Amino acid sequence: MNLRDLKYLVALADHRHFGRAAAACFVSQPTLSTQIRKLEDELGVTLVERSPRKIMLTPTGQQVAERARRIVGDVEQMKEVARRSQDPEAGVVRLGIFPTLAPYLLPHVVPSIRRRFPQLELLLIEEKSDQLLARLRDGRLDAAVLALPVHDEQMHAEPLFEEPFVLAVPDAHPLASRGSITLDALTDQRLLLLEDGHCLRDQALDVCHLAGAAEKSGFQGTSLETLRQMVAANVGVTLLPMLAIQPPVAESPDIRLIGFDDPQPPSRRIAMVWRRSSAMTGFLQALAQLFAALPAHLLTLPRAD
Repeated sequence: MNLRDLKYLVALADHRHFGRAAAACFVSQPTLSTQIRKLEDELGVTLVERSPRKIMLTPTGQQVAERARRIVGDVEQMKEVARRSQDPEAGVVRLGIFPTLAPYLLPHVVPSIRRRFPQLELLLIEEKSDQLLARLRDGRLDAAVLALPVHDEQMHAEPLFEEPFVLAVPDAHPLASRGSITLDALTDQRLLLLEDGHCLRDQALDVCHLAGAAEKSGFQGTSLETLRQMVAANVGVTLLPMLAIQPPVAESPDIRLIGFDDPQPPSRRIAMVWRRSSAMTGFLQALAQLFAALPAHLLTLPRAD
């Protein structure tokens, strides 16, 4: 048994297809298939259920693959310790970020990251929060920018900033003329929300429960931009995170944005999360400081002209 074969098994577990797994490992399909067979012979068990249309891991195969993933991850961590001891600010960092934050935050922080760490190769992975956490746990990500809370004792969460929500309404809506509102104004409102799996949906539902609002039935958006267009089309109202309304995002003349004037206005707490066992902790703390240095004006409602 060698590390290469374990990597092949992990790739097969991820892709569930010999051809795609082989391509991910930069080997031919027969090579990968042969090595998986040898691994099965060495262990004396069947790891993979093979059929013409679908590849599945056996229950034993799944357990072996998860252990293999941890072993491969530990080896990569050892390599990372050695490399960063020579040049802590260079190399590859795999950073995850969720879809309702990534396109709105990254334009404001990536330039400063490039200036501060010119030798760094930052690989950005945009995915829903639960998938990012899964990738963090098995070593496929070095860190992720997530909304708190994160319930995992193996993870360290470094707070970055608190992002307020604003209410987006059509320009003809009864609330459109209000300069600000309290949560009570949402009572009996029906909000447009994202589909299941987006953390912003859960955050918006929490606000709805506090305010006595509810979800508008018959519609679930796939992105913030979809929600924005639906509001502009006078379909309903929605909550938008503050960064999603800041330049370079274009203003919409058909939408009015209203801030909250509560003692504790609705918001989400953003943090950078990484494994407590990570060999990159010192560097990731420095990287987190750049995200936390977001200019304060980006977290406030722009003044109306």
